[in-house]
Order: sequence, then structure tokens, then C-alpha cells
Amino acid sequence: MEVWKDIKGYEGLYQVSSFGRVKSLQRKRIGFKKTPTIVNERVLKTGTQTNGYLIVGLHKEGKVKTKLIHQIVAISFLNHKPDGLNMVVNHINFDRSDNRIENIEIITHRQNSNQKHLKSSSKYTGVSWCNTSKKWVSSISINNKKKTLGRFLNEYEAHLAYENKLKELL
Repeated sequence: MEVWKDIKGYEGLYQVSSFGRVKSLQRKRIGFKKTPTIVNERVLKTGTQTNGYLIVGLHKEGKVKTKLIHQIVAISFLNHKPDGLNMVVNHINFDRSDNRIENIEIITHRQNSNQKHLKSSSKYTGVSWCNTSKKWVSSISINNKKKTLGRFLNEYEAHLAYENKLKELL
């Protein structure tokens, strides 16, 4: 069953649904010649960013703001408070156009970067193959600075180095 909720900051103007759809609500609008017209309720068409995320334009007080639909869903249904890169919205099935509430979760930025939808030469997070040394390299990002943990003969040893450093940080 589709559930609709007001969009924060656009109450009475727009709502978002648990299916990831956005609609404008019926309202009276003052037109160009100061004549009132009724704007009917309708589901809005979405756009797509080059990175695959769906967007929608929301109008308020003569200004248009482009919003990411997955962000709107997370704020409205999961009480997400965007805070830069600490907590982020993740698409569970990795489909950036699937904004249903059951496909959206709030996770840490590190958890999101550990997702295996990212292309890598290794099946382990933080591990990659180095062609020049012909070894597996383990590295981790700390405060946006990449730190190499070492070069290893086998992939699993490199993985263990990453996991040990991660435990040390937590």
C-alpha cells in the first residue's frame, strides 16, 4: 500500500510516497496577471542525473530547487538528517532509480564505500592487485587520506591487514 507524507520544507505543496513517487498537491496559485488559478494534484515527472540518481524540481516562493528523490524518501520516512558524509542513504539493491522505502537504508559513509558494487580487482574491501609489484595491496582511507597497509603475496593476508586496521580504528 502506497503511503504519502509531506516533504519537509514543502508542507502543503508536495508529498513523497513510500514507492518513491513525488506529487504536487492541489492549491491556489496567483498567476502572471494576479489572477488566482487552481493547480491540480499530480505526480511529477522525474529527471535522471548522469550518475543514475532520480531528481525532481520543487517550486516554492518563485524559486525552484532540484532534490534527490532517495534523499527526500529517507528524510520523510526514515527521519534521516543529512550531515555531509557521516551518514548516507544507500540503495540496498544498488539500483539508483529504485527509491521504494524498502530499498532505502541509512548507513555510515564507510559502510557505503565497503559495498561490493564498487569495481575492484579483489573480492575484499580495501584490497587491490598491483601489476608493478605483482602483489596484493591493502589500503584504508582515514580522514580522506589513503594509507597503504602493506603488500602481500596472497589476497586473504591483505584482507586481514585491512580488517585488523579497521578494528583498531573502531
